[in-house]
Amino acid sequence: MTSPTAEITVTIKLFAVYQEAFGTPEITYQFPPNTPVSAVLDRLTLDQPQLAQWHDVTRFGINLEFVEPDRMMLDRDEVVLIPPVSGG
Repeated sequence: MTSPTAEITVTIKLFAVYQEAFGTPEITYQFPPNTPVSAVLDRLTLDQPQLAQWHDVTRFGINLEFVEPDRMMLDRDEVVLIPPVSGG
C-alpha cells in the first residue's frame, strides 16, 4: 500500500530548447502528490536557468492531451513541454 505522502514519478519528454539544454529527449522527476504540471517547468528552470526566458510561453501536455498549467499530475504521468516553434 502506498503512503499518502509518497512522491509521484513523472516522465518528462523534452523537445526543442528543453532537449538542447538537458542533452536528452527524456528525464524523470519526482514530485509531492497534488503538484501542478507547471512545477515541472519551475524545476527544469532551477536545473537550467537559461530556460527561464521560455517560462511564460511554454504550453503543457499530460498523456498526449494539452492541459492548463494548474492541472495536477498523477503518478506515472507523461509530461510534455511545448515551447513556441518558429517555422518558415
